[in-house]
Amino acid sequence: STGRMVCLWASKRVGRPIKWVSDRTEAFLTDAHGRDHRSEAELALDADNKILGLRVKTVANLGAYMSLFSSSVPTYLYATLLSGQYDIPAIHANVKTVYTNTTPVDAYRGAGRPEATYLLERIMETAAREVGLSPAEFRRKNFIRSFPHQTPVIMCYDAGDYDATLDAALKAADYDGFAARKAEAASRGKLRGIGLSCYIEACGIAPSAAVGSLGAGVGLWESAEVRVNPVGSIEVLTGSHSHGQGHETTFAQLISERFGLDTNAVSIVHGDTDKVQFGMGTYGSRSGAVGMSAIVKALDKVEAKAKKIAAHLMEASEGDIQIEGGELKVAGTDKKLTFTEVALAAYTAHNLPEGMEPGLKEGAFYDPTNFTFPAGTYVCEVEVDPDTGKTEVVNFVAADDFGNI
Repeated sequence: STGRMVCLWASKRVGRPIKWVSDRTEAFLTDAHGRDHRSEAELALDADNKILGLRVKTVANLGAYMSLFSSSVPTYLYATLLSGQYDIPAIHANVKTVYTNTTPVDAYRGAGRPEATYLLERIMETAAREVGLSPAEFRRKNFIRSFPHQTPVIMCYDAGDYDATLDAALKAADYDGFAARKAEAASRGKLRGIGLSCYIEACGIAPSAAVGSLGAGVGLWESAEVRVNPVGSIEVLTGSHSHGQGHETTFAQLISERFGLDTNAVSIVHGDTDKVQFGMGTYGSRSGAVGMSAIVKALDKVEAKAKKIAAHLMEASEGDIQIEGGELKVAGTDKKLTFTEVALAAYTAHNLPEGMEPGLKEGAFYDPTNFTFPAGTYVCEVEVDPDTGKTEVVNFVAADDFGNI
């Protein structure tokens, strides 16, 4: 942080942009690290190879000092995902955290979820091979198939179709044809291996009451304001912040799809504390699930008011108003008004429903009731030269279910 302060000072002094780049040694000494676990895991199966229970003992290194999220990453963000995609009736997780003489750890690219997936998928792969089942079919046998599903480790999965992503990945990777490729590689003196991983994520970090119970000093809602201008252009103020994810496009598409307007008519305002009231920002894969949901709630209010105005102006029932292609139409008739005409009517306020405030500007806060749980299957095929140990990734397939994209 000292480097940043010096950059700001220097930039002011010389009146031009200043960039500081750390070298690798500086990064190793100062950047947040992650994933220093030592774990032991045990899996219990019945005679039909259905999972009965999972026991996990983890020692997690926090580094030399406590950081912002370090204590929650190997506990709340890790142990809560140890059920993965599987119907495991009993899970026991014991996590001990230790301080060492290493660089502090913190939330770093998926915090907790990759650790849980790695541990669980290693033991699933190992178990399948030990009992003589195809690793793919052993996983399939133990998938969760009815939703919502309450895991033994806090999380309640709302929806999922794990067979779909497994099937898609196996097909794309030609999993069934692996034996022939392995034999062909052997004829050239090479070793072939194939492995798969079925992951689950908890995204859209939530809800405020849940993090409050853990001692968080903030709520994890998100805010949005949708301002329709008198000329029909729309300004969206969001508390979520884009640093490369493309919110400017994605958020504008919401409005474009809802009202049938060109995305050029929409401007997304973020990171401007003069304009945006409050926001919780971008982290924990929350901009889509939480930030966009707040925008949708504000759009619902804008749409409801616009339909009331249009119905009043066209002397129609509010329930008969349909929005498409940038127009508000009366169903079954040729009566219609453009979105711009309705926006202008809201602001000229010459002829509004009785008691209605002028203008067309609505805000909303959204506090999630649960996480979202994207999932998928990855398949990797490698070829190894036994003489040199050189490994080549021959094929890598990812099948992800992120919902309605």
